Amino acid sequence: MSEKIHHRADVNPERGEHEYGDVEFADPVNKKYPIDTPGHVRAAWSYIHHEDNAAKYTADEVKQIESRIRKAAKRHGVEISED
Repeated sequence: MSEKIHHRADVNPERGEHEYGDVEFADPVNKKYPIDTPGHVRAAWSYIHHEDNAAKYTADEVKQIESRIRKAAKRHGVEISED
């Protein structure tokens, strides 16, 4: 697994911070997929599994994002489907 998610040209990271504040993101480079609350964890898992969203990342980057979401789910006591 690569160590860094690449900056996406179609994203302004400041927007994520403006919308959600200084929170943990599954994609910390682009400030996408906040994972600071149970609701955000569920939403992040759902969104990264939308084909159009996942297509903006390499397979390795998707795995990193999924891993961060899984860890946040465990911390927040959220069950997520592995399907």
